[in-house]
Amino acid sequence: MTAVDLGLPTAARPLKAKDFKSDQEVRWCPGCGDYAVLAAVQGFLPELGMARENIVFVSGIGCSSRFPYYLNTYGMHSIHGRAPAIATGLAVTRRDLSVWVVTGDGDALSIGGNHLIHALRRNVNLKILLFNNRIYGLTKGQYSPTSEVGKVTKSTPMGSLDTPFNPVSLALGAEASFVARALDSDRKGLTEVLRAAAEHPGTALVEIYQNCPVFNDGAFQSLREPGTREELIVPLRHGEPVRFGADGEFGVARDPRTGSLGVVGTAEAAPEGLVVHDAALDDPSQAFALSRLGGGDGSRCVPVGIFRDVRRPAYDDLAREQVREAARRRAPDLQALLDGPDTWTVTG
Repeated sequence: MTAVDLGLPTAARPLKAKDFKSDQEVRWCPGCGDYAVLAAVQGFLPELGMARENIVFVSGIGCSSRFPYYLNTYGMHSIHGRAPAIATGLAVTRRDLSVWVVTGDGDALSIGGNHLIHALRRNVNLKILLFNNRIYGLTKGQYSPTSEVGKVTKSTPMGSLDTPFNPVSLALGAEASFVARALDSDRKGLTEVLRAAAEHPGTALVEIYQNCPVFNDGAFQSLREPGTREELIVPLRHGEPVRFGADGEFGVARDPRTGSLGVVGTAEAAPEGLVVHDAALDDPSQAFALSRLGGGDGSRCVPVGIFRDVRRPAYDDLAREQVREAARRRAPDLQALLDGPDTWTVTG
């Protein structure tokens, strides 16, 4: 879907990936997964066909939040956890903008958790890229809201006691209309998810598994290596049975006794017994069950792709319509607005 399809301003000429590279030196640690995500985003943005001045990236605080410096678009490096709030203001006041939020697992799910869930439930027209490396990287290696139980870090020398968030489950529980997961090392899969997120009218959250080579190196290594990734990554394809494995030898089926989803061998299971993925289901319960597959902690199997993609009115569109309706009903009267319906005059 292009800028024309979205009813947004178009670029004066066709743009290329290099047009979205700023003149700033990219300063992440060597081997950081952020480099791969930046390249994927810069390679994807020309597809929008939008003028660069109508694209905005807003970030909070963290390593990933340096993103706006490296993109030749408008952007704002804002404050810790508040990027969704600032981006909401932009989306509501400027329909002509494509607004993106770049955040990390600490920025989004700790100090910014409240802002995140309310942006999701409101369905503001935002695209949120949540980089998840399961650690605080910028502040030098403390455990984060997605760190696994028992994680030894500078702030948990005897191991973390906290149950971690599953960002996809959290987003689905907050009634997000679009939720997806991708890997920093999977350029093709990440680009496909970014494309779908950009086309979605409303809030789109994309969790991106991203490696921190300094403070949490190899957190998702098993999802990258041949021989293990085929047995762990569960690709979600809309309208198809959920199968995975090098030869499709595993599948996902519903337990008739408990109703929960689990992994089965496809040789023993009837083809019609496998769950068919439907991202467009209005009821998010199946998507939620997929997000919890294998315990939901990423240690046994990890669904990747689009979990949910449903249509409902976007908050910013509704807000603009409400303003227009108010203007139609009566001429603007600032004093009447300030007085409101419950105003008293007190005399001596």
